Amino acid sequence: MSQNTTRRWSTAALTAAVCVGSFVLASPSAPAAQLPDRTAVIAAADTAAPGLGAAPRITRAQVLARAKTWLTANNGRPVPYSQTKYWKDGYRQDCSGYVSMALGLSKPGPNTVSLKNDGHTRRIAMKDLAPGDLVIKANSNSADNRHVVIFDGWANGAHTVYKSYEQAGGGAGTRWKQHSYGVNGRDGYHAYRPVNITG
Repeated sequence: MSQNTTRRWSTAALTAAVCVGSFVLASPSAPAAQLPDRTAVIAAADTAAPGLGAAPRITRAQVLARAKTWLTANNGRPVPYSQTKYWKDGYRQDCSGYVSMALGLSKPGPNTVSLKNDGHTRRIAMKDLAPGDLVIKANSNSADNRHVVIFDGWANGAHTVYKSYEQAGGGAGTRWKQHSYGVNGRDGYHAYRPVNITG
């Protein structure tokens, strides 16, 4: 290698080193006090990409216990139904907001379509339903024709009727009711298991 070529390589290497050094000096690390805490990072991720944020793990008993709270949260009465209002705890007062509250998902809660499609749940067979699982109808262009309920156990040995918690319109609000949604396989309702549920 000629002396001129060696000199050119040395100059290029020195220039690169100076550029890197300037970048490092111009871009100091953020002070520890300015770094976002873990909770804020998870919340931001959940807001930016529904279903991808890490939802807190929750037991089936906790889901049902949380669902029961709205039965009497309104001064001893059920929380009223609304697709536009938010309850005192920050969740929407519709069926998917209620389910989101029971599952401990981020506020104000994903809607019914998001509960089904955005990684919050996975589809299961109706026969595999366990307390805390969901029965969802999301395939409708109208929010009035979409619904989700929280499964609370079979009401009969034939598994044709089950007990459930739901947030219902028509003046009902939060209620515990027996349903047969999804049992016949022809009404658009299907069984789903929340991915953050344990057991």
